[in-house]
Amino acid sequence: MPQLAFANSFWQSFDVLEKPIKAGVRKAMEKFQQLTIAELYADKGLHLESVHNARDPRMRTIRINDFWRGLVLAPDDGSDIFLLLNVVPHDGAYTWAAKRLYTVNTATRALEVRNAVAIEQLTPALEKAAAQAPTLLFARHSDTVLRDLGIDDQVLRAVRTIIDKPQLEAFGTLLPEDQFEVLQYLAEGFSSEAVYRDLVTQRRPVDATSDASESLAMAIANTSSRITLVTRPDELAEILDKPFAAWRVFLHPSQRRVAYRVPYNGPAQVTGGPGTGKTVVALHRVKHLLSRSPDNRVLLTTYTNALAATLRENLALLLDDEKQLTRVDVTTVNAYANRTVRGLAGHVPAPIGDADERQVWRRVCRRLDLPWTEQFLAQEYRHVILAQDVRSRETYREVSRRGRGSALGPRQRDRVWDAVELFSAELAAAGTATHLQVCARAARLLDGADLAAHGFDHVVVDEAQDLHPAQWRVLRAAVPPGPDDLFITGDPHQRIYDSRVSLTALGISVAGRSSRLRVNYRSTEEILTWATGVLVGMRVEDLGGEGDDSLTGYRSLLHGRRPHAVGHPTSQAEVAVLVDRVRQWLGEGVRPSEIAVCARFNTSLSTVHDALGAADVPAVRVRDQPGPDVDGVRLATMHAMKGLEFRCVAVVGVTVKAVPFAKEVTPPEVDLLQHESDMLRERCLLFVASTRAREALHVSWSGTPSPFLNCAPESR
Repeated sequence: MPQLAFANSFWQSFDVLEKPIKAGVRKAMEKFQQLTIAELYADKGLHLESVHNARDPRMRTIRINDFWRGLVLAPDDGSDIFLLLNVVPHDGAYTWAAKRLYTVNTATRALEVRNAVAIEQLTPALEKAAAQAPTLLFARHSDTVLRDLGIDDQVLRAVRTIIDKPQLEAFGTLLPEDQFEVLQYLAEGFSSEAVYRDLVTQRRPVDATSDASESLAMAIANTSSRITLVTRPDELAEILDKPFAAWRVFLHPSQRRVAYRVPYNGPAQVTGGPGTGKTVVALHRVKHLLSRSPDNRVLLTTYTNALAATLRENLALLLDDEKQLTRVDVTTVNAYANRTVRGLAGHVPAPIGDADERQVWRRVCRRLDLPWTEQFLAQEYRHVILAQDVRSRETYREVSRRGRGSALGPRQRDRVWDAVELFSAELAAAGTATHLQVCARAARLLDGADLAAHGFDHVVVDEAQDLHPAQWRVLRAAVPPGPDDLFITGDPHQRIYDSRVSLTALGISVAGRSSRLRVNYRSTEEILTWATGVLVGMRVEDLGGEGDDSLTGYRSLLHGRRPHAVGHPTSQAEVAVLVDRVRQWLGEGVRPSEIAVCARFNTSLSTVHDALGAADVPAVRVRDQPGPDVDGVRLATMHAMKGLEFRCVAVVGVTVKAVPFAKEVTPPEVDLLQHESDMLRERCLLFVASTRAREALHVSWSGTPSPFLNCAPESR
């Protein structure tokens, strides 16, 4: 009986097929399994036939329906394994098959594919251009070295024409996978010895032979990272039902240089726009730090519980050894601070949220008959007193209030301090505290504490842009200063919480150890252009508070449909169009769990939930933490979209009243600088929500649209 194996190229095509076509693929594969090899070639339904003039003589097509064909690599060595490569329309199938050649990599022994025809056609013209070039990208590597790394003769000839890295990237879709990755690493400056050690020997089977003509079955077995083999009859349905995009931890060589550098002589920082792989870099850094010593303990931390849960899940997929997971604490900074206070002080006050904190400040204002609003006092406490760890009236009288737009004289500062003392006393009497107060306490307790019991050897921080100075003090105190103490990733353009930080002032200097990622691997260029338009002309402070950050050079290598942005006369009309849009995506073969609808308010999401339910479209809320196996369109607030990604995203209710939301914006007459900071934060919120989309973005509103949309390019 024939065995089936699926190449990654198949999953990439299968994942976007419409449901009837997927059903046809499933039916054809089930029949494939039930026939003998002799029956397979004779069956008129599957119609397994050779491809005329195919570069690879093993190439076959099978019939899915009148319009669609599956492409299969058939065994020619006596084995019974057929490799399913792609599913494409009838006419395109023969064109695709005629150009592809599958070979065994001479170094890794893995099966790989190339567009042999395109390489042959391009190489002569490139050789002429290369003859005039002052330098060539791989001139310093000899033919012998490249062959030892698996570069074969056809690719080697093409390699000798490559002038620079952009030209290499343009060649990427034509070249065999393992050979292209070797070339990427060499282009990024890795030595040939390092590439052989880290790539070739890691992928080459221990018992591999030197025979480049080994069987297709053996080559498939050596390519488990890119080929899925069906090993039992009931496994086919299970495999076809799984989403292809189970999480990946692919690193581009430029990212790998950052993640696996040995060592950083102090704190290191990685910045970059959405989708540039910062989180994946952070996860790989954890893996690297664990490998350095069997006793290393790592704190992997972030801002929210949802992000921490995602980090925990993805780290488990990355690490091969479950024992390594026991040496990593994946949690939020607030949770770590809470645990630290409990462990060192024996008791921790009950934390309160922003709404409860505002109520206390409101009562303080009334009792002391103060001329300021509770919003002003809460921000003064957060951005000046807690941010600079001010502990006395005398210190507060002299402290800098950088970033605050309203001046305070000595008497006014005394009145503010009276309010702070009353605020603190009321919380203490109730046995409560703000999260930042708990962080401040934890940092003080860790200073001088036994870090062997309460600290770590390394701290890795993801989404660092949203952390407050009080939270940074906890992290600084959690690890002794030294090589590889702190590894920080973040994007100032995604700062959606009100935090201002000077890392240097906190004893965290990343000078000479800062890297920037500029290539987006998630969203299409069309989505990226639309989203960055929301921030055009805005000044964004960098991650460490020492200067400005820029998205200059930020780009995507992917292309697709332009975002669709449209207004409606009523909210009912807006929701009706949204439901139609979701149905359209589902009809295109997108799974419900790969679609997200986000809004500023939970009330809007409730309306969407009811409308989708009435249309028999399943929907679940992200706040309920549905697992990957839970079916349903994901519903989330804009804030909750941080760190997530979906194939299709709809951002609804983008009105002048919602974005910006007046209650979250300080009036300019109260504090002009804070007003400008709040408005930028609101823009960043829309930017974050929009950049969660990989393939399709739908933005809508009813009534008057958000003023931020005027800055985004027109879409249709």
